[in-house]
Amino acid sequence: MGMTPLRDRSAARVRELRPGGAEVERPAGSGFLARFPSMLLSREVAVASSADQHAPESLPWRSVAAGPVVAVVTLLAALLATQAAGVPLRDPDNVAGRRLGWVVCMVVGLVVLDVVVRAARRSGTLTPSRAAIRSVRRERWSGYRGVVVGSALISFYVSYLAYRNMKSVVPLLRPGELFDRQLAGLDRGLFGGNDPAALLHTLLGTGVQTQVLSVVYVFFIIFLPLSLALAMVFSPDLPGGLFYATALSINWPLGAASYLLIPALGPIYAAPGAFADLPSSEASHLQGMLLDDRLEFLRDPTASGTAQSIAAFASVHVSMILTAAVAAHLLGLGRRVRIGLWVLLAATTAATIYLGWHYVIDDLAGVVIAIAALAAARVLTGFERRTGRRGRLASGSTVARQRA
Repeated sequence: MGMTPLRDRSAARVRELRPGGAEVERPAGSGFLARFPSMLLSREVAVASSADQHAPESLPWRSVAAGPVVAVVTLLAALLATQAAGVPLRDPDNVAGRRLGWVVCMVVGLVVLDVVVRAARRSGTLTPSRAAIRSVRRERWSGYRGVVVGSALISFYVSYLAYRNMKSVVPLLRPGELFDRQLAGLDRGLFGGNDPAALLHTLLGTGVQTQVLSVVYVFFIIFLPLSLALAMVFSPDLPGGLFYATALSINWPLGAASYLLIPALGPIYAAPGAFADLPSSEASHLQGMLLDDRLEFLRDPTASGTAQSIAAFASVHVSMILTAAVAAHLLGLGRRVRIGLWVLLAATTAATIYLGWHYVIDDLAGVVIAIAALAAARVLTGFERRTGRRGRLASGSTVARQRA
């Protein structure tokens, strides 16, 4: 005789009659509903988050203010840089505006998913009632939380807009100064006189591997808004998500400062012959577009509707993904998420060198930027791993005992 589930909707639990007549209870929902969104978290943090999910949210003012502060400082730096270069502050092709729109749409979609799935899990049915949905929405997504999340998203993309302007004017502020020869020499010194890109071409080959690494590199464009949206919606607690958003935002001004400190084009532009054997790919198409944009910008910086976006030192791809990987540990995300981020970091690092975007030194500098961004975000937001993670565990255990 199989198990017969009997639903007790008022308690949102399911009673099962096991063989022999024994009756046991388990939480309503199974499969995906029972695991969502806990599957994104480590087991300990998932338990604490589940136990604490109905508690009133208390947001330290530092967590809320950190992102806007970074945005204002970065924007002021961009205004000074563009004024010194004699060009206006702008958003060429409305790239920052479009990407902000994308991430807002992602967040709205994820919030709807979060509310509906939690309501379904709570009511023990795949089609929760409107009352259940309204209840979860009020508990999870107050107007204040919506304003805080919106502020964090806008701050991130204001910082990005400022970064893009500072990156664009580097050749105007440091005309004729490029350090590609020195960076390439450092790379060869690290690899016993060999070119690391050539070593990767020999090791990996130059066929379909080029297409795979090209996809990995370009995936960064999707990864940033997606990870930001997920952090805003599914972080174990909102201060943790705000810490992550702030750390990402700090990468922008630090990256722009490194471009100004050591201007460089990157191997693909400084020594294109070394990459002549690579087949055409999405990355090579993007490299050609960026070169055309740079030449158009330099012909007439004030009239051009485009921005130049070529800069090698340091790698913001590496710094951003490393920031995400370390933040995943600090926020207590699940083991699969953490492993996936480290794999993505390794693949992206290989892609930056293989495709000629960066020197190895650029990637190492990206590591330094990530560490600095995380440290600065911790200071600005007041985020503590001990209180952010273990504190939730203690709070969750207390709540669980009280409910028991």
